[in-house]
Formats: sequence, structure tokens, C-alpha cells
Amino acid sequence: MNEALLQFIWKYSLYNPAALETAEGEPVTIIHPGQHNTNAGPDFLDARIKIGETKLAGNIELHVNSSDWLKHDHQNDDAYKNLILHVVYHNDVPTFNNIPLLEIATHIPKHIEAKYTSLVNAKHSLPCSGMLGAVKDITKETWLTRLLAERWEQKLEEWKALQKKEVDDWQNLLYWRMAANFGFKVNTTSFLMLAQSLDINILAKHRENLFQVEALLFGQAGMLEGDFEEKYPNKLKEEYSYLSKKYKLKPIPVHLWKFMRMRPPNFPTVRLAQFAALIHKSVHLFSQVIEVYSVKELTPMVEVIASEYWDDHFRFDEVSVYAPKHMGRSSVQNIIVNTIAPIQFLYAQRHGSIAQKEQALRLLESLPAEKNNILNTWQESGWEASSAAQSQSLIQLYNNYCTPRNCLNCAIGLSIIKSVPQE
Repeated sequence: MNEALLQFIWKYSLYNPAALETAEGEPVTIIHPGQHNTNAGPDFLDARIKIGETKLAGNIELHVNSSDWLKHDHQNDDAYKNLILHVVYHNDVPTFNNIPLLEIATHIPKHIEAKYTSLVNAKHSLPCSGMLGAVKDITKETWLTRLLAERWEQKLEEWKALQKKEVDDWQNLLYWRMAANFGFKVNTTSFLMLAQSLDINILAKHRENLFQVEALLFGQAGMLEGDFEEKYPNKLKEEYSYLSKKYKLKPIPVHLWKFMRMRPPNFPTVRLAQFAALIHKSVHLFSQVIEVYSVKELTPMVEVIASEYWDDHFRFDEVSVYAPKHMGRSSVQNIIVNTIAPIQFLYAQRHGSIAQKEQALRLLESLPAEKNNILNTWQESGWEASSAAQSQSLIQLYNNYCTPRNCLNCAIGLSIIKSVPQE
């Protein structure tokens, strides 16, 4: 038993309410357990109980042992002076605080603690693997919907931190997040640093000239500082030298870019050339994507091809087999899933548009589920995502609940712990 589990049991009334008594032998009836307080102060606020014939309303504190009251120094904290009940798992020592005390250990079914222990100590990366079949489909579906919203709300908080202010410049936010997305995980941080080092307004001034956009991006990426044999990279270097002085630009360190153990089509050089092509073709991209909720219409907006030089190159000065560098379908869908749909949802949420939020959700539901190791793990345990909406939710579930063993705050964990074992 730990305090988190005890709070969980109290919150969901997972105990036998019959014959509850205070340490002095007075009968206790729990009318309402109160609201769980995750901030400083008592654990549950605005509870309603009855002790003997007296009805009380107020706050409740929980401890594994009654001696924890003294360990936590509550006797010297005014926030705990007017409690209506002190709930403990085990009453090990008198606390002499004149607060009614309820020892609850014998009222908790044994399977509650046993199931919790089996979940948090499970060796499988999914602690509930093997028990998912007992969870109702409606519970799973409702939880996945909540997890997707939670994932996107989390993204907004991360994006706010990037800008160190409220997210009001949505055009700039889209630029940063689109750049990060072009890093496709391995080079995400490097792409984001590049975008943050190069003001979108500078790119906008040169948008119609693809060569200058490439010079700015490759130059800021630190990839034009060496000596080249071919004419094209030398021209880029010359152009960037002029533009960097004009705008007082300083490139990011080139060593940040990762090429090792990557397929050549995913090299950051190729992705930078494709990102340059997107900047070149984009006119008011944010105003376009924020109002389009069809994969068919969104795809041509972000589907680009790198400039001609890259038809037979993956890196500067290294000729390769001719192969135009198109954005593949999976890459386009990745951008829609991880950048466009979340921004649509968050923008709609900020402006109070329920209809647009639902459209953003439906956009993800229209896309196939992603493929990665996390989703393979879920599939092996009998839960296969049917759409990108579900795959995003399952990724959130795995990262934020399964891996840290946060089962007490998970609807799936709650369902499993609450279920009564069959005789």
C-alpha cells in the first residue's frame, strides 16, 4: 500500500462502506468522498460525511499510517486544523489531534491491492497486457478519445514554451512545427533550431526565388561552410554569404545534423531541399491548412519535390543514381498527423469552435494508423489501431501511462483494478 493507491481507493470508493467506524467506535457514513486535491493542502476537499448522527462537510486527509501525520508535520500546519476526517490504512500510533480517525485496511477488498501490485510490477512494457480482453470496448474508445485531446493539449503547452508566450502567432508556429516535422524524429531538434534561427519574414521576402530560399536554409544549417567541387553548392555558398551579412545571420553548428544509420531519402540535406520547396510554393499556408479538413485537399499543399540538383544527389558533391526526391505518401501523412491536424484542433479550441475541433478529429480518423514499435507492441497485446486518431492515442497511452506505470490515472487501469475476480 502507498498513499497514491490509498487516494485512488478513496476517490473511487473501492472499499466496503458497511460498518465503517472511527477509532472511538462511532459509525461513519461517507456521503461524498470529496474532490481530489492535487495541490498543497488536504487530499480531498468539500467532502460530506456522517459520524454517528452528526453530518459534517469539509476536508479529509489520507495517510498509509497514522504516524505519517507527525512525519509530515501536519500538527503545525493551519491547513490541517479543521479536517472532518483523517483516513488511514493502518492506525499505528495515536496522533492526539482531536480529528476523527478512520482505519480502512480491513474494508479494502484484497484483489484491489493485488491487481495494482501486479500492474506496477509487471515486466511487460504494457503492464495490462493479457488483461485487456476484460476491458469493455466503450471504456477503451472513450479513453482513446480523451487521450487524443490530451496529446494535443500537451503539444500546445510545449509550443507555448517554445515561444515563451501565449500562442498567438499561428503562422510562425506552423513554420516552426512544420520545420521540426521535416526532421522526422532523428533531426527534429536540428530542424527546429534552424527555424528558430531564421525569421520567417526573411524567408517570406525571398519566397519566390527557390535558389535564395535554399541558400538561406542550407547556410543557416551550417552546411555551406566547407569547400565544394560542384558549381551549385558553391553558388549557394556565395549567395548565403551575401544574405547572411545582409540579415546578420549566424548558422547553427553543422555537427547537429545526423546522417548515420539513415536511408539516403531521409538525409537532412534532402529534407532541407524539400522544405525549401515547401517554403517556395507556400502562399499564406496557415490560412489554407486551417480551413481544409480533407486529406485529398491537404496533400498537394505539402507534397513537394526537391529542386533539380537533388535528382541525382543525396549530399553535396556526391553524384548518385537519378531519382527525383518526392515527398512520399507516408511523409505527407506524418505531417498531417503530427502538425496540421493538431494545429487545426488547437486553433479551433482557442477560438471556441466545436465544429472545427470535430473536423480536425475526423481528419485523423480518415487516415490509416501509423506504424512503429509502440503500435506493434499494442497489436501483439490484442489492441490494433484502426486509424491515425487511435494510433496517436495509443502512443500517448504508452508514453504517459504505461511506461511510467501511471495505472491509477488510466481508465484502463481503473477498469482492471475495480473488476471483481470471478469465482
